[in-house]
Amino acid sequence: MAITSSFMRYGTVPSAIISDGVLPIPLWAVTAISLAETYHLPPIGSTAHKAIVATHDDTITLTGVLVGAERYAWKFALETMAEASKRGTALAAYSGGKFGGLILVTSMTIRTDMQVQSLTFNASAARRDVLDTTITLVHVPRPSLLGKLLDVASIGVGALADGLGN
Repeated sequence: MAITSSFMRYGTVPSAIISDGVLPIPLWAVTAISLAETYHLPPIGSTAHKAIVATHDDTITLTGVLVGAERYAWKFALETMAEASKRGTALAAYSGGKFGGLILVTSMTIRTDMQVQSLTFNASAARRDVLDTTITLVHVPRPSLLGKLLDVASIGVGALADGLGN
């Protein structure tokens, strides 16, 4: 049996990009994106003085497919990137630890300091050239002004991309 050629058109803009700052992994066939933000409520009777801690937790879930003969290479790249998000990325090494997690670029949001919480792959006999995948990423920013500035800058980048007609 010959390996079929991929029908993906790699010249198009991917649905999502996950990067460690050096190596980008494009995800062309993302079928669903979910962003969950859980806000922390202060204890009843707490004082007005607040410590610098995260006020909310963000979890982003991407559901999609890896298609064609390249699906195993993309699977391996995603697994490697998931491990790097826990141990330290290339971006952390180059920035001296100022940036530590993965970068996620989607039509919904652009986030830095992401870590892979779970990675699931499914295969079925009905779709032989496809691996279904679900990636859950958690936003783990360092409490600093730089993290907030990056969040604000991502809004500008997103608006610029929309204005240029991605």
